[in-house]
Amino acid sequence: MKKQIFKNEGAKARMVDWYERFLNRSVIPAKSVEVPTSFGSSHLLIAGNPDKPPLVCLHSMMTSSAHLLSELDRLFDQFYLIIPDIPGQSVRGLPLRLAYTDDSHARWLKEILDGLKLKKVQLFGVSLGGFVGRQFATLNPERTESLTLLVPAGIVQGSMLKGFAEMALPMVLYRFHPSEKNLSWLVHPLMTTWDDDWAYYLGDTFRDFVPNLKIPPLASDNELKKLTMPCLIIAAEYDISFPGRRLLERVINAIPGSETELIKDSRHCPPTTPEFRRWLAERMISFLN
Repeated sequence: MKKQIFKNEGAKARMVDWYERFLNRSVIPAKSVEVPTSFGSSHLLIAGNPDKPPLVCLHSMMTSSAHLLSELDRLFDQFYLIIPDIPGQSVRGLPLRLAYTDDSHARWLKEILDGLKLKKVQLFGVSLGGFVGRQFATLNPERTESLTLLVPAGIVQGSMLKGFAEMALPMVLYRFHPSEKNLSWLVHPLMTTWDDDWAYYLGDTFRDFVPNLKIPPLASDNELKKLTMPCLIIAAEYDISFPGRRLLERVINAIPGSETELIKDSRHCPPTTPEFRRWLAERMISFLN
């Protein structure tokens, strides 16, 4: 269903500028591709050697393919990176808000893979992208070689009351008085380490995106048990949205044989440091290879 994604044209223009800034943060040469789907022409970034194993990477809520690409430099030599812009969540994505309660996201992703003539891929999803990847893998296990999820949505849910208490007042204050102090207060429950681009980008998203209060429903035990491919689930210890220890406890019980990692002392947004990026790349390469 078509929805207004941004509050006005000025807000959308700011998001376009941010897209370009994050694209320029990456040292990876990438090309833009449009793939026709029944939902509309979908944009994605592609990087690397097509002879390498394809790794489909799904970004988080209110970010983009460029944001995720900027964090994946160390995977460039190992994989053929394919990063679609999720509808309704990116300035380069389709201006659609797909439902979380049906298989819309999985059908959209399947059409992307069909358009690229990819029969079987490895999937990597972050936060909301983790929900999309998990849903696709549940419904299309024969096309999913492996599944890697980082702080994924849709497996456990944190306290909505606690989340509202920690985020609501900072959001209101920053919207009406966007100072650095109020920005720090706003992003503190989300970010583990300070990064100017990520922090100021998050501040703008709260002001420029039309609010979407809907969240993905929790996967049933039966849906999780259908994940028979190799799975690596990485959770953050102090994730306000998807508490890390609870998330991994459910994964261990519901997805037998899955590999798990807990990022200690981390909030929902993992560290934006060279050390963490190196660890994540090495852990993923070890798992995927």
